[in-house]
Amino acid sequence: MTPLIRTAAGLLLASTAVQAQAATVFSIDSTASMLAHDLVLYYNGNETGGTPGILPGPPPAGPYYWWEAGAMWGTLMEYWHTTGDDTYNQIVSEAMIFQTGPNEDYMPPNVTASLGNDDQGFWGMSAMLAAELKFPDPPADKPQWLALAQAVFNTQADPGRHDTTCNGGLRWQIPVVNNGYNYKNSIANGCFFNIGARLARYTNNATYAEWAERTWDWIVGVGYMDADYNIYDGAHVESNCTDINKAQFSYNSGVWLLGAAFMWNHTEDVKWQERVTGLLNRTLEFFFEDGAAYEVACESVMTCTTDMLSFKGYLHRWLATTGQLAPFAHEKIMAVLRTSTQAAINQCTGGDDGRTCGFQWSSGVFDGSTGAGQTMNVLAAVSSLLIGSAAPPVTNSSGGTSIGDNNAGSNSEDDPTPFKPLTTGDRVGAGILTAIMLASITGLFGMMSFEKS
Repeated sequence: MTPLIRTAAGLLLASTAVQAQAATVFSIDSTASMLAHDLVLYYNGNETGGTPGILPGPPPAGPYYWWEAGAMWGTLMEYWHTTGDDTYNQIVSEAMIFQTGPNEDYMPPNVTASLGNDDQGFWGMSAMLAAELKFPDPPADKPQWLALAQAVFNTQADPGRHDTTCNGGLRWQIPVVNNGYNYKNSIANGCFFNIGARLARYTNNATYAEWAERTWDWIVGVGYMDADYNIYDGAHVESNCTDINKAQFSYNSGVWLLGAAFMWNHTEDVKWQERVTGLLNRTLEFFFEDGAAYEVACESVMTCTTDMLSFKGYLHRWLATTGQLAPFAHEKIMAVLRTSTQAAINQCTGGDDGRTCGFQWSSGVFDGSTGAGQTMNVLAAVSSLLIGSAAPPVTNSSGGTSIGDNNAGSNSEDDPTPFKPLTTGDRVGAGILTAIMLASITGLFGMMSFEKS
């Protein structure tokens, strides 16, 4: 056996014996520790000449876009929360603070050229996570976790981000000139819904809950979420969002499921329990191949982009937290996560050290696909198995210490991505750019998204 597999041997064997349980926890901790170490090797922002907070990129400088680093810091926060290992807390804090931007709203000018609502949203979700997990608060003269999450929410709730096309909803991209500005998608709106639901629970402020309700109603009304809880990628404003790209990605299902779980935990309204149950059942049915997480839209023929190669980790993380927030779903979720995590570990046999992880978990063998996303996926999966011994997300009335600011992000006079009325040229230009980008993948993803039903 390789070092990783040897450490993980017997990882998921259930037992009522105290010694066996302790050995299993030790095994999971040790495996998570090795994976966290291997993940951080992809990061050089804390080295001389590096930029704190980002992974190498964006292309062609490196394979990673800005948003994935924000997601990675969230993964490492959950690693700390479930294992107690604070080895990486300093670089996580430094990264999260450095990338806030001049207005402390996660809109740094150096990423404007590729800044989407989903990109900003992932950093906002990690800031929200820091508040919920009681991740060590920044120094008093630095932006605080809760205020940063509120700043992201407020910038995205601003009327400048919403228009009447498709009866509302956020566009994929923020600046008018960006590729994809004329595309409204599930992940941008899902991040906004997710943060709103979490802020509603954390602060008990009804405004956030109202936004979450409206955003849920919007995705159902526009047809991106159907009656069977399939969540489709998005559509273009020129068609009033009727040309729906029916590709399904696991992070879309996960981000909406987790938001629904926060809403159920906050309200205990039966409609949110029904929504959690419906989304959960479809997610488990669609995105797990013989028990292992499987990215349906791209994995069968390995057309996955660098972004897509990180989705399984978010799926595991968000499912685990859903089980914490919605106890009626806990056992069903953990049964699937145990099987999927074992499959993930089984294929971590690559590299000179025999512990490098690939992407295709259901194959049972290392597939040669390596990167931060692939390693982050397995770390998230392993950490998720410790969720039962970790405290649930706190609120400001149940132990939360992060300081908020209801007006954070509301007065960004130096916003690096100004909005302006769309001209015909803007619409045509954005449409052409996006058409070029999406035309080559829409048909393929649309076809593959129906391979599994």
